[in-house]
Amino acid sequence: MHTIFTITLSPTIDKSCTVEHVYAEHKLRCSEPVHEPGGGGINVSRAIKKLGGDSIAVYPKGGPMGELLNELLNREGINQYPIEIEHWTRENFIVLETSTNRQYRFGMPGAPLSEAEWKKCLEEIDVHAGKIDYLVASGSMPPGVPSDFYARLAKIGKRKNAKLVLDTSGDALKEAINESIYLLKPNVRELSELIGSELKTIHQQEEAALEIIHKHNIEIMVVSLGAYGAFIATREGVNHISAPSAAKKSAVGAGDSMVAGIVLSLSRGWSHLDALKYGIACGTATTMNPGTELCTLEDVNTLYAWINTMEKRGQPDQLNSTFK
Repeated sequence: MHTIFTITLSPTIDKSCTVEHVYAEHKLRCSEPVHEPGGGGINVSRAIKKLGGDSIAVYPKGGPMGELLNELLNREGINQYPIEIEHWTRENFIVLETSTNRQYRFGMPGAPLSEAEWKKCLEEIDVHAGKIDYLVASGSMPPGVPSDFYARLAKIGKRKNAKLVLDTSGDALKEAINESIYLLKPNVRELSELIGSELKTIHQQEEAALEIIHKHNIEIMVVSLGAYGAFIATREGVNHISAPSAAKKSAVGAGDSMVAGIVLSLSRGWSHLDALKYGIACGTATTMNPGTELCTLEDVNTLYAWINTMEKRGQPDQLNSTFK
């Protein structure tokens, strides 16, 4: 059995509720709030658990919100290595306007990490790195963390033969690609930033992905295309998989769920293409649930079977049938 670790530098408590209308300057009567764990790697670990797998989540934990995060993850059966920090773990706020089905997402700044705290996160990975098969680093960088953090993480992974899966953006992404990365998952905007120009067409996006792979030590790149699915690029070429349309309730955690499905599938020995199909099924299934509930195994299996059926029929356009 392969061991999967996730690391989240900016975890959060996602508080979500519903309200009929959002008005300025009015007191809004909301539903009772739901609290769920959040943050890139945290959501990857949660989704892996929902898919019948296991992982170990490394994250900084501070204050009452940090204690709540720890408790919520325990309830979901997530294995953890929390790192104690001085500042409180952040809290995000998500509101669904029921009259329009519009979702409003308020993201708070991540808890600042001191040099000792972010180095402790690296040390925690380094201590266990010899036992790690897949190391998933996902999410934004909180204040105080240097932009080369993920590059440092990549060096640890390379030294200990752990396959690094990276899902981040900005300067942290630009610095990390100079190191060895097993799987990189940018979206089109992040891919454009890496190349330094806007990528308007699929052909431009494919060429950009292949250029980065050949220029850097990256084995696999998965470029997410939102509702259109994703494509996977390796030195051998590019393959596209369309995404089924679904009755969308929330997009929170969809990308993280896709990463979870891909990594779990690869850890089980699946091919790159089948792993991408499963990942897209996970991402789509997550959009079918409210708040930050993420995906269910039943929905994922249904969508994965649908993707395979449509591919065998040679009718990818029919993937746009709607699931409810």
